[in-house]
Amino acid sequence: MNFGRVITAMVTPMNKDLSVNYEGAQELATYLLDHGSEALVVSGTTGESPTLSKEEKLKLFAAVHEVTKNRAPMITGTSSYDTQASVELTKKAEAMGADAILAVTPYYNKPPQEGLIAHFTAIAAAVSLPVILYNVPGRTSVNLEAETVGKLSQVSNIVAVKEASGSMDQVSQIGTLVGPDFMIYCGDDSLTLPMLALGACGVISVASHLVGTEIAEMVMAFEQGNNAKALELHQQYFQLFRKLFICSNPIPLKYCLNRIGLNVGPCRLPLCEASDAHKAVLDKMLQEIGLI
Repeated sequence: MNFGRVITAMVTPMNKDLSVNYEGAQELATYLLDHGSEALVVSGTTGESPTLSKEEKLKLFAAVHEVTKNRAPMITGTSSYDTQASVELTKKAEAMGADAILAVTPYYNKPPQEGLIAHFTAIAAAVSLPVILYNVPGRTSVNLEAETVGKLSQVSNIVAVKEASGSMDQVSQIGTLVGPDFMIYCGDDSLTLPMLALGACGVISVASHLVGTEIAEMVMAFEQGNNAKALELHQQYFQLFRKLFICSNPIPLKYCLNRIGLNVGPCRLPLCEASDAHKAVLDKMLQEIGLI
């Protein structure tokens, strides 16, 4: 399956009482697909997956699928630090219409590489869906090593990795260990352009909520050999890419979306509201790129 160049890791809109706003999720999904996104990740880190119940995730998948079906792939975040629970949720997501799975490295329990291989293999074996591995050691405290990705790429339906280690050497090493059909996606907006140069096919993005069309233009410019245009766009939005992580994602992003009139509500605890100092920084950034 071709997931496209720009995949948005979608926030989960909340009501004021912190219940999930399923109608808001459908509206946001439509907006994103109209503004540069070619696929959506539902219930990923940006979607506050650790504080969504299994029932909420399944209801969210069903709601977003109403928008994405026949239009774009819906990639569901179904994994956690519990392999068996991950397998069970993955099976249910497949039954509800998911087009692919985003499976993050288990967090907190810090499995060894052999455990990671067993974990991802069990998830992949449970379904016929394509599986995208997700490596984000800054959040999980464990790095999915390049050699491990190479081994997992031999599993028929493990087809891609979202690589957010921040290591360009690791990206390069993965490229030498996987086949030509295995897809590498950037997991850090500010590293999209460098990773494209190392063989990445696109980005699973946070900033695409705000500048999805422009990110798609940047990736397209690079693919067409217009490196000067790609660099210009990278530099134009670099501060946005960085400042969306001024504190824990998705706190800054939700503030920005609400600020520009896309009502996504608050974050659930333990994530909290952006500080006044951070709001000032984000407001200035939004003004500079013309969004407010």
